[in-house]
Amino acid sequence: MTNNMNIIGNRKIFLSISGVLALASFLAIGIFGLKPGIDFSGGTMWQIKLALSDTRQISSDELKNFFQTDLKTEDVVIFPAENRSFIVRLPHISEDEHQQYFSALKNKFGGMEELSFQNIGPAIGEELRTGAFWAITMVLLGISLYIAFAFRKVSYPIKSWKYGIITLVTLLHDITIPAGLLAVLGKYSGIEIDTNFMVALLVIMGFSVHDTIVVFDRIRENLMFQKGKFDLAEIINNSVNQTFVRSVNTSLTLVLILLMMFFFGPITLKYFILTILVGVVTGTYSSIFIASPLLLIFHSKENR
Repeated sequence: MTNNMNIIGNRKIFLSISGVLALASFLAIGIFGLKPGIDFSGGTMWQIKLALSDTRQISSDELKNFFQTDLKTEDVVIFPAENRSFIVRLPHISEDEHQQYFSALKNKFGGMEELSFQNIGPAIGEELRTGAFWAITMVLLGISLYIAFAFRKVSYPIKSWKYGIITLVTLLHDITIPAGLLAVLGKYSGIEIDTNFMVALLVIMGFSVHDTIVVFDRIRENLMFQKGKFDLAEIINNSVNQTFVRSVNTSLTLVLILLMMFFFGPITLKYFILTILVGVVTGTYSSIFIASPLLLIFHSKENR
């Protein structure tokens, strides 16, 4: 096909873009770290609704100032939630402190409704953090091993383990970039990661690997019909072009839905949706512009 995009020919450009983004994300995570929410660090999550008149409004900063000045609680994070309520995240507080804070807020703002109150101990937070780490690790390894196994009999001339290794590399790429973004947001906007963040990473990996498998499977199909000498770079490039429209259309549909949810959905899920949104875009990019060029590079280096 003469109108094919020369993705393989321009692979250095695409790989460089990914390399810069991945490196920046690693640096952000290494320097800033990911700010753990109470799911992982332990603490108190309290959702409250103040009895304010329709003409009176209060911002998260005003409420935070009240906690810090009047209640002497420095380490507090407050987010606005739906129906003019607020989510307050605090270090672990006792029931006596809970009642004290409740009374102070009620007196200050003329009434208050408690929508939820949850204490998570540090031991539970540590257990959740460890479990989340191993879940991500096992999923990464499991997917990579499955891909290597699935392509074991029909992968000639590319060895099946290369499909698995490249899948692992692209999945790490796809979750590192949104994680780097959350590290920056955690540093400058106080955004915390919780179990929703880990779920978002699993969703990203599931979407990304599905997209990558479609491309790899088309490469495998096209290789099966080749006899004698053939140009592997051309076959890979044609395969990516043949699946390009499908990959973009599938991703675009999901991106549009995620954008609607990001702007009009529950504010409590805003950064969960943002993580998936960035991951989907990154995963689509890697399945088209990273996975297949890496396949050619891995194969070419072994056969020099």
